[in-house]
Amino acid sequence: MELITTAESYQQAEALLDAGADTLYVGGHPFGLRLPNPLSIEEIGKIVTYAHRRGKKVTVACNALMHNEQIEKLPLYLTRLAELEVDTITIGDPGAIFVLKELQLPLKFFYDAGTLVTSAEQIAFWIGQGASGAVAARELTLKELIAMQQKLEQPIEVQVYGPTCIHQSGRPLLTNYYHYTGSDGPVTKDQGLYLRDPKNEESQYPIFEDEDGTHIFSTEDLSLMGQLKVMHEQGLNTWKLDGVLLHGEAFVRVAALFHEARLAIESGAFVPESFCNRLAKLQPEHRPLGTGFYMKNPEDVH
Repeated sequence: MELITTAESYQQAEALLDAGADTLYVGGHPFGLRLPNPLSIEEIGKIVTYAHRRGKKVTVACNALMHNEQIEKLPLYLTRLAELEVDTITIGDPGAIFVLKELQLPLKFFYDAGTLVTSAEQIAFWIGQGASGAVAARELTLKELIAMQQKLEQPIEVQVYGPTCIHQSGRPLLTNYYHYTGSDGPVTKDQGLYLRDPKNEESQYPIFEDEDGTHIFSTEDLSLMGQLKVMHEQGLNTWKLDGVLLHGEAFVRVAALFHEARLAIESGAFVPESFCNRLAKLQPEHRPLGTGFYMKNPEDVH
C-alpha cells in the first residue's frame, strides 16, 4: 500500500514524511496543474534530497495540456528534474511524452490524462510507450477500477481523499466575469470563492484562478477511508491524498490517519467505522465528505 500525498512546501513535506507518506507529489507552473502551492525547481530539489535521505520518493506533476510555448520550455525542465533524480513524473500530453522519449532521460512516468484514463486497454497502450503506471480518472467507479487493475501488473493510482476537479479551463474565467460585470475582485485560491447551484443553497463549489487558468472543484471532499480494506484486497494499493484545498498541519493530520489505517489493515485491526468517524472530526466543517462516483453502479454513471 503506497501512500502518495501532495506537499505545498519543504516544511510540510518533512511533516508528511513523518506522518507516514511514502511519496510526495509536487510541481510548479507552467507544467503542473491544480497544486496546493506551485514550487520552484530549487524548492523541488530540496524536497527530493530530503525525501531520498529518508528512503522516500518524489513525483513531479507535468500533467498540463501543453501549448507550443510550454513544449518549448519542457526539455530544460525535464532535464533539470532528471538531474535532481526525481523518482517519477505524471504526464498525459502525448506531445510532452514524445519530448520525454526523445530526450532519453532516466525519468519514469505515470500516465495522467485526467478524465481520459478509463480503461485497462488505454493504460496498457501507454505502458507499451514506457509508462510505469497510470492515474485513474476520478469519475470511475470502484467496480470499474478493480476490473481494470486485475488486467494489469502495473499500478493504478486512485484518489482516496480530497477534492476532485470538475472543470478546468485555460482561460481566466473569474477575471473575465469581473470585467463583464464592471466590478473588481479577488481570484486566487486564498480568497475562498465558491459557485453555488441555484437549486441547492447548501452547495459550495470552490473556484479559483491562477497562471494555468480557472479551476472548479467538487462540493464534497472525496473519502474512501471506508473502502481501503476492500481496495487492498483487490490489488488497488496506490493511494493519493490531495491537499489542494486543505493546508498546513490540518492536511498532515489527515495523512497520518490514513497511514494509521494502512497499518491497521496490515495487522488485521482495521475497523472502517472508527476510522471514518475519526476522519470526520478532522474534516473542515464547510467541506462534507463523500464517496464521489466510486460507490455508484457503472450503469448509473455512463
